[in-house]
Amino acid sequence: MRDAGFTWREALTIYSERRVIAMAFLGFSAGLPYLLVFSTLTAWLRDEEVSRSAIGFFAWVGITYSIKVLWAPVVDRLPIFALTKRIGQRRSWMLLGQAGISSGLLLMSVIGPTDLFWLSLFALLVAFSSATQDIAIDAYRIEAVVDEYQGAMSASYIFGYRVALLAAGAGCLYLAEYCGWAAAYQILALCLVVGMVTVLLISEPEREEHKTDQSAEEAIVSGLSAGPLMAWFAGAVVSPFVDFFKRNGKFALVILLFISVFRLSDIAMGIMANPFYLDMGYSLSDIAGVAKVFGFFMTIAGSAICGVLVVKWGIYLPLLIGAIAVALTNVFFAVLSLLDPEISYLAIVISADNLSGGFAATAFVAYLSSLTNRAYTATQYALFSSLMTLPGKFISGFSGMVVDSFGYFEFFIVAGLIGTPAIVLVLILMHHFRVATDGFSGQPAR
Repeated sequence: MRDAGFTWREALTIYSERRVIAMAFLGFSAGLPYLLVFSTLTAWLRDEEVSRSAIGFFAWVGITYSIKVLWAPVVDRLPIFALTKRIGQRRSWMLLGQAGISSGLLLMSVIGPTDLFWLSLFALLVAFSSATQDIAIDAYRIEAVVDEYQGAMSASYIFGYRVALLAAGAGCLYLAEYCGWAAAYQILALCLVVGMVTVLLISEPEREEHKTDQSAEEAIVSGLSAGPLMAWFAGAVVSPFVDFFKRNGKFALVILLFISVFRLSDIAMGIMANPFYLDMGYSLSDIAGVAKVFGFFMTIAGSAICGVLVVKWGIYLPLLIGAIAVALTNVFFAVLSLLDPEISYLAIVISADNLSGGFAATAFVAYLSSLTNRAYTATQYALFSSLMTLPGKFISGFSGMVVDSFGYFEFFIVAGLIGTPAIVLVLILMHHFRVATDGFSGQPAR
């Protein structure tokens, strides 16, 4: 590992950069709608005595976030009439997504659980607009700064995102208690103004259009039927995938495998966390105070530390530390399952879990950002972000069966072992790029 050329003081001052600060507000805008169409919405529905079966169907709204790669090429290339000409490609799509989120939340507040069909359609509008905003924000984050700053941009984004989750989770529940559900959703819809103002204040990043990309697109078009629609399809949809495999060759398959397994341990364990706390005998107030509020600050701390280390050391060493830490914290949960329910034990394990989780997430997002060709930023990153969650979500569906069959201790040990392939693949990635570059600088070759 070689120092990336920044002093510790320079690495720490990265968080004073204007675009890094702006990412916190964009992260808030991205995180706000998430819970409002998931757990917070289910609380509203159950509070209005909607059946559990009907509530379960609302989970399908979340599929929207996992298939956003399907319309990412449109966000990457298609202008929004005069709006794009005035404020740029990334900012115009962010603004359109925010308008859709705000409108959808207001419509949800008006219709409420009185008509579940229309409520589900408006929730889908929020989720679709939110996923669209995510595509544009991810592309902006990657294009706005150099790779060395991606860790700090990720940490800032995660901070804003986590604050938004508190607002849309605990904050919305408090508002609903005192103002009613409709008013709570209306207030949070107005909070999207934070993101809209940020979009108007930031500058559009410069997009890289390489001749090599243009020639590649022309070659693809020549192999397909002629016509403007086919030419657009080749440039917006086919070329991003061809470019990724052209730049990485057969090793692209190893990279995609790594992306798909990095969060397996984290996601598989996460769905059983709250049931585990309750089954161990911890109270709801214990879970709220330690796992939610205290855990929030530890996640932010992990993200901030990783952001500095990515600037100082590059991407790969923090990525390795994060992979090891996430797998190891599952062992801490296994030990916790054997102990009496003491709040101090819970605090220690939650601290380790959230610190490592925030650290690993920041390193991973920085790595994914470094993989993209900035001529196809939105489409390629949407592919990566979709791939990183789908396998974990699938495997996590079996977590309850493992707990019922073997117990929590065995479950957490298995969850930790699931993280082993990610550690091995990070070492393979480090070796590959050490060989592929002139000396190991911690950054992948483009």
